[in-house]
Order: sequence, then C-alpha cells, then structure tokens
Amino acid sequence: MKNRNVWRIIMSEIKKYMEDLKKNKTGLKGILVIILIFAYGILGSYYIMNLNINNSIYYTIITIATVGYGDIIPVTPLEKFFSTSLALTGIGLIAYIFTIIITSFEENLHDIRSGRHMEKRLAKMEDHYILCGFGRVGTAVYEELMKRNQKVIIIEKNEDKLEDIEETENVVPFNANATEDKTLKKLNIDKSLGVIVTTGSDVDNLFIVLTTREMNKDAWIISRASKKENIKRLKHAGANKVISPEVSGGTDIYFAAVQPNLVHITQKHGIDYLEREFEILKKHNCHLENIEYHFPGIKTPVTRTIGVLDEEEKDHFIDMVKNNPEVHESMDVMYETVNGVHSHWISGPDKSHVDMVIEELKKEGNLLGVNLDFKEINEFTKQFKE
Repeated sequence: MKNRNVWRIIMSEIKKYMEDLKKNKTGLKGILVIILIFAYGILGSYYIMNLNINNSIYYTIITIATVGYGDIIPVTPLEKFFSTSLALTGIGLIAYIFTIIITSFEENLHDIRSGRHMEKRLAKMEDHYILCGFGRVGTAVYEELMKRNQKVIIIEKNEDKLEDIEETENVVPFNANATEDKTLKKLNIDKSLGVIVTTGSDVDNLFIVLTTREMNKDAWIISRASKKENIKRLKHAGANKVISPEVSGGTDIYFAAVQPNLVHITQKHGIDYLEREFEILKKHNCHLENIEYHFPGIKTPVTRTIGVLDEEEKDHFIDMVKNNPEVHESMDVMYETVNGVHSHWISGPDKSHVDMVIEELKKEGNLLGVNLDFKEINEFTKQFKE
C-alpha cells in the first residue's frame, strides 16, 4: 500500500511536469531532439548496419550509452562513421538535454513544494492582519503589530524587502503583488481582523481597497494615502479609515487598524492596584495603551501615552511606584484629585481577549463601564467627589 502511494505521487508529479513542458519550449525541444537521435540510430542500424529491428534498437542504445559489448562490430567505413557519429552525437546531446530537463524538473518541484507550503500557511491563518506593502510606512506598522504579538501576513512584490523577515507561527511573508485578484483570494480575508494597505502608490492602494471590499463587504480596511487629495477617493472606494503619513505615521495606522479590538474602559482604583491590573492584562495577552485622568466638569482628560511596555519596563515602573516616595506621592495626589476615576484604551489580539480582561476587571469590582461618554464619566467623578 505504501509503495502504491509513493508511485501515485511520482506519477502525479510527472503528469504535472509534462503539462508544464507544453508551456516550456526548451524542455519540449529537448525531448524532440532525443527522439530524433534514437530515430537516427535505429534507422541507421537497420539500413547501414543491416540489422533487424530488435538488434537495431539494441545497437542504438548500447552505442549511445557507450557500453559497446563488441558483439556487433562495424566493418565498412560507412558503418564505422555511422557508429562514431551516433556515439558522439548521442552522448553529447543527451547529456546536455538531460541536464536541462533535470534542472527544469527540480525547479518545477521546488515551485510546487514552496507554493503548496505557502498556500497551506495562508489557509491556516485566522484572526490575523493583512499588511499590503512593506516600505517605510508598512515596516512601522509591522513593528507596532509585533510589539503586541499580533498575527500578520505581509504582502510585498519586492522580494528583497522581505529578506530579513523570518516566517514564524504569527508572521507569514508572502512575495506577491497585492493588486492581483488571485493574491488577495489566498489571504483568508473573511477570517482576518483587518486589511492594512500601505504601498507607496495611491493608485495601487485604491485598487487593493476596491478589490478587497468587493471580496468581503464586512472587511475592516485601513489605507495609507500618500497625497491628501486622495483620502476621499480611498474612502469612497471602501476604506473604513484613511491615514496620511504627511500628518501621521505607522502608529496611527496601527491604531486605526485595531480599532474594532480597541476598547475604552473606565475604572476607579488607587495606585496600589496598578500591579494587579498589569497582571490581568498580561494574563490575556492585552496591552494598556494610555491613561486618561478625568477631572470633575472638565471634558478633556489629562492623557498619558503608555504604549507597549515590556516586562522589564513594567517591573521598573511598579518598583518606582512602590519604593520611590516622590513618585508614589505624586501619583497618589493625581489619583486623589480625580477621585481614582480614570480610563484606559485596552488593545488585544482580538475582541475575545479584550472581553476576558473586561470580565475579570468586573469581578475585581473596579470597572465603572466600557466606552462611556463624557456625561457618563462626569457623573461618576461628581458622585465620588461628593
């Protein structure tokens, strides 16, 4: 049974190779030349060497293969010329042709294997971002995605730009043209968290946005606009958000991309709870992006951007709050001034992870609400002030 399966695989590969040969003129010509050499050998053996058909085939093969058993010996000058020409022509051309065929066959197998591997990797991706274009802006967006352990497929037609990107469980670099329909169809758009379009050409971006929207009406699409006048065009084409690097950068594009998985929570607690809050976020692979301190009656909060903190930075921050009297006192004053009421933007790999953080904060008893507006937050600040 095992041998049969191996044979089926070999025959399948040969069949595909023969189909490719029809498109490959060099390989097809090589096979025709081999046929002509054997025809020359068989016909010459039959008419010049005066052999029957069976011996003609036999003599042709052993002469081309330079075996020469000596059981059939050319005698006349014509027979010797024929045998010599057959041997020299056969060994030279067949060696050359088989080299071309084998090289072509190996390249074909490599393409088949690498193509199948890539198709399998792309098919397995879920809850991922699709990043089209890996130039300066695309690289900045990619770095933001990696800081937050997001899954991403990078589409870039310039293979050199992907050289330093290692394929991992979360990262699939795909050397292809994102403006082609066949490329976009392979990317599991319906299972993605968002499509981020960051090529340097607004024309390409427009085409990618249009095609993506046609394929999936519910896709969350973020596009770069190199020129401000193209922002409206990209929005009309179907982009949910359009960011211009003239006024913003990769970080803003990232936040626009994760907006569906970015939640604004409002809490009330003191500084002693900060360590526990970081533990909950880490447990569910989420990140605290900023802190907004709400003062009673003031619509605009005081905002402090946090970004992504690694473990060392988190430990250093908690250590300062605990052990540095000046830091502890200044933060304590801030929390007392706002009555402990403050908000965070929380980001995560997907909505389910963010929801788990929210559920755990509810159980802890510190969560006041999710995506509250100014009036709702102000009611809490006034209530706690009184």
